[in-house]
Amino acid sequence: MAVIGAGSMAREHLRAFADVPGVLLTGIHSRTRARAEALAAEFGISAVCDDIASLYAASKADLVVVTVTELSMAAVAKACFAFPWTILLEKPAGYDLADAVGIAEAAGAARARVHVALNRRHLSSTRTALDDLNAVPGPRFIHVQDQESMAQAAAIGHPETVVRNWMYANAVHMVDYLAVFGRGTVTSVTPVQPWDPERPGIVLAKVEFSSGDLALYEAVWNGPAPWACTVTTPARRWEMRPLEKAVFQNAGERMLNPAPLHPWDEAFKPGFRRQAELAVQVAGGGPSDGLPTLEDSLATMRLIAAIYGDEKHGGGNGSGKAAG
Repeated sequence: MAVIGAGSMAREHLRAFADVPGVLLTGIHSRTRARAEALAAEFGISAVCDDIASLYAASKADLVVVTVTELSMAAVAKACFAFPWTILLEKPAGYDLADAVGIAEAAGAARARVHVALNRRHLSSTRTALDDLNAVPGPRFIHVQDQESMAQAAAIGHPETVVRNWMYANAVHMVDYLAVFGRGTVTSVTPVQPWDPERPGIVLAKVEFSSGDLALYEAVWNGPAPWACTVTTPARRWEMRPLEKAVFQNAGERMLNPAPLHPWDEAFKPGFRRQAELAVQVAGGGPSDGLPTLEDSLATMRLIAAIYGDEKHGGGNGSGKAAG
């Protein structure tokens, strides 16, 4: 496999892929060659390349992982689509919905095999809760709690365009839980407390699914709040707070029962080791087994647009119905 980018996220991916049996780390490309050379030395990567075409030729990779910045993702991803490798894009796959749509359209035109690194889908907490819930009948109520800050995003050096679209760059982590636990398709998104970009504060939205599942998305901007997800059924309630740990409560009981944490989520950035395993499996022609596709990512981006009333990008139609 090969990697594009040489920052901290690239290193976390390399750690995870290096642990998958049979994987060879054969190439790296970054606009900052010195950083690429440092990672190549650390992980024994044979080829440090100056462009994507050279990376494909030198690495002979079946899989490339793209870990570039939000504003660089579209151009780099589209350049990768010219070659017949499997592609894993770090999230977000687009700095806003229009950018995400453009990436998806280019991938479709090139018939590229593209997946997105929505790593929280691979947390052992998420997988344990989901496996259990799939065996529990009845409707689900999903409650997602999010906390965001444009000021913090700006303070750590993100460009103004990314800060302005921070719900796509960062809230994607939490909105994606609605797609993970909600069954069927989104039938409506109803703002309860709408997003006000001039005065970021509380955002509340009711999300309904064709299965009858109901969700509440709650975000606190510029204030204290957790990242948490709960899923309640008539028989059992699951809670992930922090997201890496899961507990469940049975009907008629007060006790919270902890689910075991997989060792991979302690040894590696949580979710990355399972994600790497699935990416290798897909690149070898095997089943995806839940590795999100670019279409899955785009569906979450559309849901973000609907929740945040992003009319200019097709996120809402004024009726409360989710777009696309």
